[in-house]
Amino acid sequence: MQYRKVNLITGWLVFFIALVVYLLTVEPTVSWWDPGEHISTSYKLQVGHPPGAPTFILITRFFSLFAFGNLSRVAVMINIASVLSSALAILFLFWTITMIAKKLLIRNGEEITKDNMWTIMAAGFIGAVTFCFTDSFWFSAVEANVFAMSFFFTSVTIWAIFKWDEVADQEHHYRWLVFVMFMIGLSIGVHLLSLLTIPALTMVFYFRRFKATRWGIIFALVISFILVSLLMYVIIPWIPKLAGMFELFFVNGLGLPFNSGLIFYFILFIGLLVWGLWRTRKSGRTILNAILLSLTFLLIGYTSFLTLVIRSNADTPINEDKPRDAISLVSYLNREQYGTWPFLYGQYYTAPIVDYADGNPVYRRDNQSGKYIVIDDRKGTIPVYDPRFTTIFPRMWCSNEERPGSSDFYKSWGGPGQALEVTLPDGKSETISRPTFGENLKFFFSYQINWMYMRYFMWNFCGRQDDIQGTGGIKNGNWISGIPFLDKWHVGNSLTDLPDSVTQRASHKYFMLPLLLGLIGFYFHVKKDYRYSLVVLLFFFMTGLAITIYLNQKPYEPRERDYSYAASFMAFSVWIGLGVMWLIDLVRRKLRMKGWLPVALVTSVVTLLVPVIVASQNWKDHDRSGKYAARDFAANYLKSCDKDAILVTNGDNDTFPLWYNQEVEAVRTDVRVMNRELASGSWYIEQMYKKYYDSDPLPLMIPASQYEPSSSNVAVYYDTGIKGYVELKDLIKFIRSDDPGTYVTMQSGVKYKFFPTKKIKITINKENCVKYGIVPAYFRDKIIDTLYFTIKSNYLYRNDLVLLDLIAGNDWKRPIYLVSPPTVKNFLDVEPYCYLEGWVYKFMPVRPDNTNSMPSLGSVDARGCYDILMNRCAWGNLADPHVYIDPESLNNTLRPKMNVVLTCQMLLENGMKKECKNLLDLYLEKLPDPKLVYDFYNLSFVEMYFRSGDTTSALKMGNRLAQILVQNLNYYTSFSKKDQESAFGDDIQITIESLRRMQSMAEHYDQKAFADKIGGLLKPWNL
Repeated sequence: MQYRKVNLITGWLVFFIALVVYLLTVEPTVSWWDPGEHISTSYKLQVGHPPGAPTFILITRFFSLFAFGNLSRVAVMINIASVLSSALAILFLFWTITMIAKKLLIRNGEEITKDNMWTIMAAGFIGAVTFCFTDSFWFSAVEANVFAMSFFFTSVTIWAIFKWDEVADQEHHYRWLVFVMFMIGLSIGVHLLSLLTIPALTMVFYFRRFKATRWGIIFALVISFILVSLLMYVIIPWIPKLAGMFELFFVNGLGLPFNSGLIFYFILFIGLLVWGLWRTRKSGRTILNAILLSLTFLLIGYTSFLTLVIRSNADTPINEDKPRDAISLVSYLNREQYGTWPFLYGQYYTAPIVDYADGNPVYRRDNQSGKYIVIDDRKGTIPVYDPRFTTIFPRMWCSNEERPGSSDFYKSWGGPGQALEVTLPDGKSETISRPTFGENLKFFFSYQINWMYMRYFMWNFCGRQDDIQGTGGIKNGNWISGIPFLDKWHVGNSLTDLPDSVTQRASHKYFMLPLLLGLIGFYFHVKKDYRYSLVVLLFFFMTGLAITIYLNQKPYEPRERDYSYAASFMAFSVWIGLGVMWLIDLVRRKLRMKGWLPVALVTSVVTLLVPVIVASQNWKDHDRSGKYAARDFAANYLKSCDKDAILVTNGDNDTFPLWYNQEVEAVRTDVRVMNRELASGSWYIEQMYKKYYDSDPLPLMIPASQYEPSSSNVAVYYDTGIKGYVELKDLIKFIRSDDPGTYVTMQSGVKYKFFPTKKIKITINKENCVKYGIVPAYFRDKIIDTLYFTIKSNYLYRNDLVLLDLIAGNDWKRPIYLVSPPTVKNFLDVEPYCYLEGWVYKFMPVRPDNTNSMPSLGSVDARGCYDILMNRCAWGNLADPHVYIDPESLNNTLRPKMNVVLTCQMLLENGMKKECKNLLDLYLEKLPDPKLVYDFYNLSFVEMYFRSGDTTSALKMGNRLAQILVQNLNYYTSFSKKDQESAFGDDIQITIESLRRMQSMAEHYDQKAFADKIGGLLKPWNL
C-alpha cells in the first residue's frame, strides 16, 4: 500500500513540474506552420487538411470555451490543451518507468523494501523529467499541434499495456486490453502514432502468456506487424470504403435514395458486431469475445471521423477536401490530394514514364439525377515507369518535377548513378542516369537514417549546434556535445568562440550525459531482463526508425522533422531512468553504502547533471511567453490590404496564421484569402464562389462545374498561328467554351483544353480603377491604357487558370494583392505592375518607375508603404529581450527588412529624407540589434542613413556592422581550408565584398576615418 501511495504522489509531482514548466513557456497566441490551421478548425469545428484530426478538434474546441468570449485568449486556451496533454504524457511515462523498474527489482511475491521503492521512484523521476525537457517534445508541448496530444495517447497506451501485464492473472484483466484498443481508436482521430505501439503490446502479451523461445519471439513479431498492417491498410481505410461501395450500389445500382446504402451498411455492420459479442459471450469464448470487444471499442473511437462529414456538410469556411459523404471521405482519409510515394517497391527519381494506367474515378452527388455521377474517370492518370528504373526498397525516388533540385541532392548524398540508353515513348533515344542499388542504400543510411533521424536523436540527448535548418555539411543543424575536441572532430570547430551572428540561444550542450545514461540503462535492462528490454526496443524502433523507413523522406523538407520521432525519444527516456538504477547499484557495491544514502546521492547528482542541464540549456529557446510574431505578422498582411481585397498567398506560413486572424480574432474578414497551392483543388475553388463573413465571392468567369476534377483543368499551349496579343477575357471565354474546337487530343488519347497564344493583353477600365479606388489619386496620371504580358509556361494548371480567370472577371472592381510577385513569375510576367504596399503587393495598371534596385520584387508605392509600415503594423514583441526569435520568425523578419529598404529607396528618390529616416528608426526600434544581428542587408540601411543626412546613425550602424562582418570572417577562417571551401566559400566572398562596399560608401560620403578603418580591417583578406 505504501508503494502505491508513493508512486501516485511522486507521479503527480512529476506531472505538476511538467505542467508548470509548460504553462510558463506556452505560446500566448498562434504560432507558425500548422497551429494556425488547428486553432481555426478547432474553434469553429471546421475541416482541416487530410487525413483529419477530429478527436483533437473536439477536445481542443472544449478548451477554447475557457476563453469565455475573449477572442484573443482562444489560441492560448487551445495551446493549453497541448500543455495538459504533454504533462499527462510525462505522468504516464513516469508510471511506465516505475512499472518496468519494479519488474527488474522485485520478483513476484517479494516485499518491496524502502530502498527498492526509492530506487524505483528515482528511476521514474529522472527518466520522466529528462524527457519533459527534451528539445523535440518541449517544442510540441507549448503550441496547438496534434503531436502533443498524440504523445499523450501513446504514453497512456504503453502504460496500459504494462498495467495489463501486472494484473494479467486477475479476473477481468482483458478490460485493460480493451482499454488499450479504445485509446488507439481515439488516437486515430489525432494521429496514427499509437498504432505503432501494437508490436510492443503483442510482445508483452506473448511474454506474459507463453514461454519465450527464439522462434516464438520471431512468430510474435511477425504477428505484431501483421496486426499493424491490418489496422493501417484494412480496417481504417476499408470501413469507410465499404460504406462507399454499399452507397454506390444502393443508389446507382438499385435506384434507392441517397444514404440508403450507408444506413443498410451500418445496420448490417453493427448488427454483425453485436451478434458476435452476444454469441461469443454466450458460448464462453472469452478470448474471441475480448478480441471483438476490443475491435468494437477501437471503432467507437474511430467514429469521431463522422464529425468531419457532418461539419463538411455544414459548409464551413475551412473545409479542406470536402469529405461530405462516404465516397469522398475515403479520398480524404487516403490523402489523395497529396499523392503517393513508393515504400517497398517503386521507381528511381530518374525513371522515365512509359505508359499511364487508370486511377480510381471521382464521384459527385448529383441531386438532379438522384445518382452519383463520375466527374473524372482518371483514365491514363497513373504513371507507369520503365521497369529498368524500378527497384525494391526505393529510397531515391522523388523527381525534379515534384521537388526541384532532387537530382543534385540525390547525387550529392548517394552518388552519380550509371548511364543507360533509353528509348522514350515518342521513339527518341536518351541517356539517363540510374542510381545503383548500392547508392540507393547509401542515401538511405547517410541521409534518411543518419541525417533525418540519428541527428534528431542526438539533438535530444547529446546537444544541438543551432536552430537553423540544415541540409547537410558542417554549417548548420548538426548535433554537438559541448565537448570541444569531439565537436571539432564532428563539425570542424570547437564552437567555443562564436561571433554574434552565429551565437544562437538554440545551441544546446548536454555533454553527452543523457545519451550515456540511456545507453547504461539499455545495457542494464538487457542484462537484467532481455525479454522486456525487447518490448521497449520495439517501441523505440517503431516510433523512430520504422517511421523513417515508412515516410521515405524526400530532399529539401520545408522544415526540420524531429517532432515526428519524439515518441522514440520517450522510449529512450525509459532507459535513462533505468540507468539511474544501475548507478545506484554501482554506488552500493563500490562504495559499500546502504539504506537511503546511495539513492539520495545518485538522484541528487544525476538530477543536476542530466535533467537540470537539459532544462537550463533548452529553456532559453523553448520559452515562448511574450511572443506574438506569427499573429502580428499575419495581421499585417491583412491590414495592408484595402477594403474587400483579394489576397493571393502561397504556403502554410502566409496562409494558416491569416486564417487564424480571420476565423478566431475576426481581423479584416472582408479580405478574401486565396492560397495558390490549395487552388489546385476543385474543392477549394468551389469555396471561392461563396460569400464568407464580409467577403464576397470571387468574380470568376468560368463556372464552378468546370473546375471540378477532370483533364480539362489542365490547359496546354497549342500554337494556332495567332498574331499579336489576345484580350485576356477572350482567352478565358475560349477556355470556358464547350466547343469541341477548344480541345486538343494528346498522343495518349486524352483530350485537353488548349490556349492558342501566350501573348495576352488587358484593356484597362480606367473608370473602374478610379471609381473603386484601385489606383491611389497620386498614381492616376500614370494609369496605362493596356497591360501586355506573356504566359511563360506551356501548361496552365487549375490554380493558374483561376488566377487568370480572377484578373479577367474582376475588371478592376476589387483590389488584388499578392504576397510577393514571385508568386506568379513561373507563368506570368507582371512583376512591374505589382506595387509594394506595406507587407503585400497590389496589382495595379500603373506605369512602373525603373528605380527599384531589385525589379524582380516589383514596384513600390512609397507613400502607401510608409503609411502602412509606420501606422498599421505590429511587430510581434520581438524587441523584448526575454522573447526568443525562433527560426521561422527570423525568416519572416526578412520581409519587413526588404520592404523597408525598398520603401526608403523610393522615398529618397522622391526627396522624402525625413520619412526615410523615420522608417529606418522605427524598424531598428522594433527589430533591434543584437536581437536581430545586422547582416549584409543592413548595408542598405547604412547608405540610406547617409543619404537622408543622418551621418551619426550611419556611422554607428556601420561600425557595428563592420565588427560583425570581421567576427564572421574570423569564424569562417577558423575552419580547415577544405571546410571553408565546402561550407563557407560563398559566405567569405559575400562578407569581404560587403566590407569593400562599405569602404566605398564611406569614401563616397567623405567619411575618411571610417573608410580607413574598414580598409585596415580588410587588409588580412585583400588577396
